[in-house]
Amino acid sequence: MTAPADMDRLTAEIDARRDDLVALTQALIRIPTLNPPGRHYRDICEALKPRLHAAGFTVQLLRAEGARADSDKYPRWNLLARREGTRPGDCVHFNGHTDVVEVGQGWSTDPFGGTVKDGRVYGRGACDMKGGIATAIVAAEAFVACFPDHAGAIEISATADEESGGYGGVAWMADQGYFTPERVQHVIIPEPLNKDRVCLGHRGVWWAEIETKGRIAHGSMPFLGDCAVRHMGAVLAEMEEHLFPLLASKHTDMPVVPDGAKQSTLNINSIHGGEPEHEAGYDGFPAPCVPDRCRIVIDRRFLIEEDIATVKAEIRAMMEHIKAGRPGFDYEIRDMHEVVPSMTERDAPVVRTVSAAIERVLARAPDYVVSPGTYDQKHIDRIGRMKNCIAYGPGILDLAHQPDEWVGIDDMADSAKVLTLTLAELLLAR
Repeated sequence: MTAPADMDRLTAEIDARRDDLVALTQALIRIPTLNPPGRHYRDICEALKPRLHAAGFTVQLLRAEGARADSDKYPRWNLLARREGTRPGDCVHFNGHTDVVEVGQGWSTDPFGGTVKDGRVYGRGACDMKGGIATAIVAAEAFVACFPDHAGAIEISATADEESGGYGGVAWMADQGYFTPERVQHVIIPEPLNKDRVCLGHRGVWWAEIETKGRIAHGSMPFLGDCAVRHMGAVLAEMEEHLFPLLASKHTDMPVVPDGAKQSTLNINSIHGGEPEHEAGYDGFPAPCVPDRCRIVIDRRFLIEEDIATVKAEIRAMMEHIKAGRPGFDYEIRDMHEVVPSMTERDAPVVRTVSAAIERVLARAPDYVVSPGTYDQKHIDRIGRMKNCIAYGPGILDLAHQPDEWVGIDDMADSAKVLTLTLAELLLAR
């Protein structure tokens, strides 16, 4: 265990860097890394590069060429920084995603202003998760300032596309071998799960597109066509009557938060039918046609007790049931992506170390939770084969993707103390 004098030194170092922690969070929020389509990824990596280099890190900018969504117009840039210690030891890796979701309506502050008010930093991505990235960086810098001759290595990655699956970020890096257990021994992802919680993993997800098919005809004679939108209406009605109650009856022993996510869920992410929407500024009327295609995208979240094959079979059985009773009904289901649930063991080294640090800093035992949605642990686990991975960071999960998103300054400072004490436990010789 880290000596009390060393702990006092580390926490004092974080306190001395409090204003810098706020300023870094503001600076990151002010880079509008919107995804989609994936704007300013290189800009945010370039902003972090000189800072980490000054702290003794070797910094690489890595483009995920060939990854999903990577293009010359919107290249998927990632940053990887590594600081070698003076003697052998484990590698501790902090990973945070730089992308943020669309702004949406209802803001009372500038979404990209980084406004500081009432002990909070406001802005899109403040809690999810630029405050977490800033927290990890300041924690690492404080630890290095106090103990430059540490063992092992510290890595920090700032990665793209987590909000759209992480395929241009952590998944690509894992495919390149950056997250193998031979190279990295502990991974902490500072997602906003509250400063007194250790997040062990996440539920599973299956995204799919369901298309109903019809026949085009003149809108004045719909009886000569077959309306695909009406067919989709039957699908939605079946979901309401039978599928949603079925999912609500499925419950898990995983410690998922919030309570509503302890059951299986399904979200209808989008619906498109008939004539495509016109470009902005077009003021003509649509053509009078019976729609021959209608598509929805479903986002099915499932539990560790469920099998992905069964999850898919439930949807297909529902569609076949509709087809049997509805003349002219035809459909297609297309897989988009899937991730099985992930949950790190409670006695894993990184869990034990972070938990002990939380108890020392906050003077209370942590809660152990599972995230309702997936995050980049899925790729570190599935592709990298690195099981010793958790999410721990400042921020309130319920604020993610909301208007007036914020992260608490005290929460960031406390989380930084937890992370720097974790580094001390893992990288200082005994």
